[in-house]
Amino acid sequence: MVEAKEKTEKQSKERKLVAVIRISGMIKVRKDMASTLDRLRLRRKYSCVIVDMNDVNIKGMLDKIKFYVAYGEIDDETMEKLVKERGESVQGRKMDVKLSASEVVKGLRDGKKLSDLGLKEFFRLHPPRGGIDSKIQYPKGVLGNNKKDINQLIGRMV
Repeated sequence: MVEAKEKTEKQSKERKLVAVIRISGMIKVRKDMASTLDRLRLRRKYSCVIVDMNDVNIKGMLDKIKFYVAYGEIDDETMEKLVKERGESVQGRKMDVKLSASEVVKGLRDGKKLSDLGLKEFFRLHPPRGGIDSKIQYPKGVLGNNKKDINQLIGRMV
C-alpha cells in the first residue's frame, strides 16, 4: 500500500512537458477559442509555449483548441535549442539571458516556470522551412497532437 503511494507521488512529480505552437491566424476564430488561446499565451501565429501536461486543465484546453495548434511532447535537446535560439529575457529582446540553455531546461524539468528563470513565457518562431499543411490534422498535416514529431517541426521553425 505504501509502495503504491510512493509510485503515484513519483509519477506526479515527473513533468511531462509539451510544446504548443499556434498554427492558425487570428481571423475567423470563435470568441471562446480565442480566449483559450489567449490564456495559453498563444496570441500570434507561430508563437510557442511550453506547458505541463500533468495538469487536467491544460489537457482540456488543448483538446478544445486542437484545430488551431500543433502540440506534442518536447525532448531536452529540442528544448535546449529553442531556449538558446529563441529565448528572450523578461527585460526585452536586447538583454542577455543570465542562465545557460541547459540550466533552463533542467529548471523546467524540476518544476520552475520560464518567468522564474528570467525568460518570457513564450517563444516567437519562424514559419516552418519547407512549408506545412496547416489545414489538415496530424499525420497528414500538422494540427493536433504531433507526439514526438513536434521536435522536427520546432527544428524547422527555429
